[in-house]
Amino acid sequence: MLTNPLSEKNTNSVVYKLNQTYLALGDSYTIGEAVPQSASFPYQLQALLKEQGLDVSAPKIIATTGWTTNELQDAINHTEITPSYDFITLLIGVNNQYRGYPLEQYKKEFFALLNQAIAFAKGDKNRVFVVSIPDWGVTPFGQEKGQSTETIAHEIDLFNAANKEISDLAGVSYTDITPASRNAGLDPGLVASDGLHPSDKMYAEWAAALLPKVLARLK
Repeated sequence: MLTNPLSEKNTNSVVYKLNQTYLALGDSYTIGEAVPQSASFPYQLQALLKEQGLDVSAPKIIATTGWTTNELQDAINHTEITPSYDFITLLIGVNNQYRGYPLEQYKKEFFALLNQAIAFAKGDKNRVFVVSIPDWGVTPFGQEKGQSTETIAHEIDLFNAANKEISDLAGVSYTDITPASRNAGLDPGLVASDGLHPSDKMYAEWAAALLPKVLARLK
């Protein structure tokens, strides 16, 4: 297999495969609603990986604003996906919570999506990275919805407890960005211009949190 050695200042006999491929599955948090594409967390993660010497192609993104787990599942089923990606991120569930969908339904559908993600990563669970659901209740939009911040936070925590348990049982990497997402209630710079979605600054935090985990798995 061809390998791409890191530059001399970063070498410790570490080599990486050429042309790493990345599949990002999710919803508005994956496409980067309200920010330029380059500011979304998948593209910022790609840029960080390139800075570390990895030859990473542009992310293949299957995500749309508003998608729930079943809608992501339907989109996957209608998309031709070759199970040969070098790594995959999965962030899904906020719209299940927002629409009041049952938690048990989410568990079942998230489990199925995670298994599909593993299959797309050539069956290697070590190449799949689940990201927790951020808390939208602290944003200006969330403050205007009528539900209390505490109620939204509680429900988000329940959904995240479910996706973490499923991820842990599958042996898949889990990155918990939820506590940091709540800083958006104190720092307006973490919220995009629409008053709901993360800004490029918050997405940069997510990408930075994922970086060492992805690097460790791609060596």
